[in-house]
Amino acid sequence: MTRLVLVGPPGAGKGTQAVALSEKLRIPHISTGDLFRAHVGEQTPLGQEAKRYLDSGELVPDSVTNEMVRERLAEPDAKVGFLLDGFPRNTKQADVLGEILGEVDTKLNAVIQLQVSEDVVVDRLLSRGRSDDTEEVIRRRQQIYVSETAPLLEYYADILVTVDGVGSVDEISARVLEALRDRT
Repeated sequence: MTRLVLVGPPGAGKGTQAVALSEKLRIPHISTGDLFRAHVGEQTPLGQEAKRYLDSGELVPDSVTNEMVRERLAEPDAKVGFLLDGFPRNTKQADVLGEILGEVDTKLNAVIQLQVSEDVVVDRLLSRGRSDDTEEVIRRRQQIYVSETAPLLEYYADILVTVDGVGSVDEISARVLEALRDRT
């Protein structure tokens, strides 16, 4: 069973790598963004609560996100393993993930950090041409990542695998799989 978390700053290519790696490892890619969209689309109670925050541009509270992840990890396909993308975002969510996995007597194999310099990420995101991707906004998101998510790197220091996130999708995937060889 391969149980992984993928972390990195916005624009590091987490979503792209998560799709590629989940196919190669034959485990589900579980993205908080996908969970939010599914719950909102299905108008579940959690989705209705998340929508209130999303509509006002606020972060969905940990309590809602945690419950969505708890439900998703209980689904049959996640029993063979999973690749989490966007969760945990902070050490409180990491504590909850530990509790969820502890309830089924398992734990993570590794946390993969895609390491990409801020300038490379800014260039990548600016090249997408989205109207909300101004350099100022992108650099602010990087600061939020450093302050909120970067403490996860210390939290997971014993299972952290850092991989250079610059290169083609296949090159980066190969680096990740090589780094994971002894951990899964």
